[in-house]
Amino acid sequence: MRLLIKQLCCCFFVTGVFAQVQEEVNPPSHIKTVVFTGPTEDQFPVIQLGEKMTLEFDDLTASEQDYYFKIVHCDYDWTPSQLLKSQYLSGTDNQRIIDYENSYNTLQPYSNYRLTIPNQNVGLKVSGNYLLEIYNMYGELQFSRRFVVYKDLVRVGGTIKRSRDFQYLNTKQVVQFRINTAGFPVVNPKKEVKVAIIQNHFWPTALYNIQPQFTLGTELVYKYDQETSFYGSNEFLNFDTKDLRSPTFAISKVEFKDLYHHYLFTNEFRHDQPYTYFPDINGDFVVRTLQGDDVSREAEYSKVHFSLPYSNEIGLDKVYVFGKFNNYALEEENLMTFNSDNGKMELTLPIKQGFYNYKYVVERGDGVVDLNYVGGNFHFTENNYLILVYYRDFGDMHDSIIGIGSVNSRTISN
Repeated sequence: MRLLIKQLCCCFFVTGVFAQVQEEVNPPSHIKTVVFTGPTEDQFPVIQLGEKMTLEFDDLTASEQDYYFKIVHCDYDWTPSQLLKSQYLSGTDNQRIIDYENSYNTLQPYSNYRLTIPNQNVGLKVSGNYLLEIYNMYGELQFSRRFVVYKDLVRVGGTIKRSRDFQYLNTKQVVQFRINTAGFPVVNPKKEVKVAIIQNHFWPTALYNIQPQFTLGTELVYKYDQETSFYGSNEFLNFDTKDLRSPTFAISKVEFKDLYHHYLFTNEFRHDQPYTYFPDINGDFVVRTLQGDDVSREAEYSKVHFSLPYSNEIGLDKVYVFGKFNNYALEEENLMTFNSDNGKMELTLPIKQGFYNYKYVVERGDGVVDLNYVGGNFHFTENNYLILVYYRDFGDMHDSIIGIGSVNSRTISN
């Protein structure tokens, strides 16, 4: 099991028993294009209690298999909470997903499944961290995805600053924020309130267990430097296959074989180049097509070809292509291979039509993953930061979320 997104082997000792951290599990190779959204298009649902969220995915076997869902409530550290299902769910889960359709007029047949929560069978009662699990008809876990539910009880405001540490002046971004608890009874903020800060909805680099630096009236002030800093990374690379037959700025040529094949221009190492801004969607993707009206079941799958020059610095290290489209996984499917004929690292992936962000990451021989070796780190990079405020009063059985904040590095200042 590797570092990113996969199940980890670490456990936390909770109430006398070992409780395993609920990491996201990635699907088998026949399940593709997992789209999980709330009220916004960001593919990590952050919903207010009572709002709806939607999960979609494709089964490339197109055999109309039965899939079931379960919902797990978790505490701040993503271990299962002590709540019974009846305490956090209205109705019952472990229901079959009945909303599905087969693809229409596509070269790659698939079945598209859709699940909306809350629905007539189940709803959510409390705020907090949640895990949505999808099982097949044999009770085998296929994949899981995190989401969070909050109540809007406190106000969160923040800014992005450049690092005050000269060593990271041009590479890191610092999140500074305040939590206004006016109207909400917080007696002991250092014990009752916890925060999590997530960059671009990417959980492996999230920051936890940060105490308020000081209290100013009803405000909890977090004005740290290194304690709340993130590497800026670089803008994601992108391509668009909404028109199957036409090359774009990122696609050098299109061929038709068993499916359409889109060959991307060879990317470059950017860690030693000046920063250049071009808009991205922070690692996300959007399914879209010009060949049909029903995007979910008329969008085609094509084989996208990635390439990157080999460098001596890479040596025997592993290079992966990842983004939200494969949930930032480090697996054999998205591992690049060396082509001795042209001296490039190459990879071919089946991807549904749409606009996609991606990047290259390197896994060193000692297992350390370097997220930014290929792209570099720049404090100018546009990133979005989500601040989650958790609360647990004395005697409570779970961590609730009482407020959220969002801040973007476009407004970064010294």
